[in-house]
Amino acid sequence: MTSLFVDPTVSDLSDRTGVDVLAHVDREATIPVIAGIQAQGDLIVIPLDLVPEVSVFNVRWTELPPTGIEVVRGGSGANPHVLVADPGSCRWTSRVRDSEGLALGCLDTSGIAYLLHPEHGGSGIAPGRYLIRRQRERAATAWHGSIPGRLSTALVAD
Repeated sequence: MTSLFVDPTVSDLSDRTGVDVLAHVDREATIPVIAGIQAQGDLIVIPLDLVPEVSVFNVRWTELPPTGIEVVRGGSGANPHVLVADPGSCRWTSRVRDSEGLALGCLDTSGIAYLLHPEHGGSGIAPGRYLIRRQRERAATAWHGSIPGRLSTALVAD
């Protein structure tokens, strides 16, 4: 398997993972690499040291296969978020828990890892250890039970 190159494009990631992106995504765009918090649709990637309430338990790390792993699919069952990295550079575990119950897993990468999504294209994750979890949003509701104007939360739908 070849490397993901120095500056992979969305097309490179799509070819590597087999995930097609939608027509509005620029397939020739290079992927930005971020070392801090980043979001992609309904996911958020957070450096692990910024999440003190997370516990990684009975860790069973899995090396990412060359074609990547599906972290989660969108609410309708379509549009997967796929995590991919060069062979031997990234490990993943889903044996993680956070205080809000939003954690999907933890990645530990010595090289750049990438998330690819059909609607959002790609995003790069700098070397380090990160928590990937669902995002949620707050919305004011006219009535929530018997309390007018109370805020409620829901997972971001992608």
